Amino acid sequence: MKIDALTPKEMVSELDKYIVGQIRAKKAVAIALRNRIRRRYLPKDLLDEVAPKNIIMIGPTGVGKTEIARRISKITKSPFIKVEATKFTEVGYVGRDVESMIRDLMTAAVSMVRKEMYQTVYKEAEKRTEEALLDLLLPSHNKKDDAQEQKEAQKYIQQQLKGKKLENSLVEIQIQKNNMPTIEVFTGGGMEEMDFNIGGIGNILGMQKKRKKVPVKRARQYILQEEIDKLIDPDQVSEVAKDRVENFGIIFIDEIDKIAIKSTHAGPDVSREGVQRDILPIIEGSKVNTKYGVVDTSHILFISAGAFNISKPSDLIPELQGRFPIKVKLDALDENDFYRILTEPKNSLLKQYKELLAVEEVTLDFKDEAIRYISQTATEVNARTENIGARRLHAIIELLLEEVSFNAADLSKQTILITVKYVKEKLQQETEEYDLGKYIL
Repeated sequence: MKIDALTPKEMVSELDKYIVGQIRAKKAVAIALRNRIRRRYLPKDLLDEVAPKNIIMIGPTGVGKTEIARRISKITKSPFIKVEATKFTEVGYVGRDVESMIRDLMTAAVSMVRKEMYQTVYKEAEKRTEEALLDLLLPSHNKKDDAQEQKEAQKYIQQQLKGKKLENSLVEIQIQKNNMPTIEVFTGGGMEEMDFNIGGIGNILGMQKKRKKVPVKRARQYILQEEIDKLIDPDQVSEVAKDRVENFGIIFIDEIDKIAIKSTHAGPDVSREGVQRDILPIIEGSKVNTKYGVVDTSHILFISAGAFNISKPSDLIPELQGRFPIKVKLDALDENDFYRILTEPKNSLLKQYKELLAVEEVTLDFKDEAIRYISQTATEVNARTENIGARRLHAIIELLLEEVSFNAADLSKQTILITVKYVKEKLQQETEEYDLGKYIL
């Protein structure tokens, strides 16, 4: 299905395949993403007036905040990055500057676009690679009377190449040798700013080519990559990536509640409001220099998230609050949610472990009552200790299957039955020595 044709209902339906519950948050991001698609068809005089409706997700850790944002970006093929608000510092302090999030988003978009273009040029690059290998294995003759012989030899070599029968034969090719020294410079913009400033200095300092004999198998990889690079126009990649970032980019700012805490004393907390004020222009819309060009942030969608158990959204500076008009609260997970998380999603934890151990020809058979007991245990442990949401399931399942995973090679072609009794024995054995609350992943 084309991205433009995706309705909010269809987006939520796709999210449901991977994430249990949290329908309000799913609807909010689906509507925000659909509005970006709708905006493309507006008259030019309205196009720049429609600002993205940024979202604040409020909820404890491990309930799906990051996963909702990440999945919606994949569904809509939008450039996406996740950043942590606590990693940024106010201008003038040592640390990452807020503009680095835009540079990171552009890098992600360039990688995405290159991958898409890679698919379109691969067949042509593969064809050129075979021709290049043929020339290396069978240098052309100059004599006209050798034309027929050359043709037959060429046909034979082509067949051998297609049949992968010459993979270990040595050929001489030119490969790039990087003699460029390592340069470390600490600037406000980080190392990417350094790349932007020095541009193509690598060509001057020693990005040379040297001749080397390598097996055909390795030569094919070198040549294929070179041909792909020739067929993909870097300027076009940058142009498409820039357009995608400006109109469809998503930045997920996690732990925004950590910079919302109001401080009444001097110290490290003082810079938190400064970070908010530095983030504000990026969210409001500004021009940011990147090595791929100047990026306008006016229509990038920002989704922020935090537990807000100490602070609250109203503790953010008023200007920043105004830039996040949509606030959705995510529910804490209960026993029934844990059961659904273990059984329903396409990428559920139990399916992952089953597939991992199937590689060793070990079959895992989880009984339904055992899954319910695991869900009950996760709920109880979260209530007694730190509530880490669905991450608790990772801790418990890892404990249950530790011995099976370790001895999998010796258990080949066996079926391991996971019953309530099995679960109780394993958890009791472990909790006598360790506190489950310590297993926070």
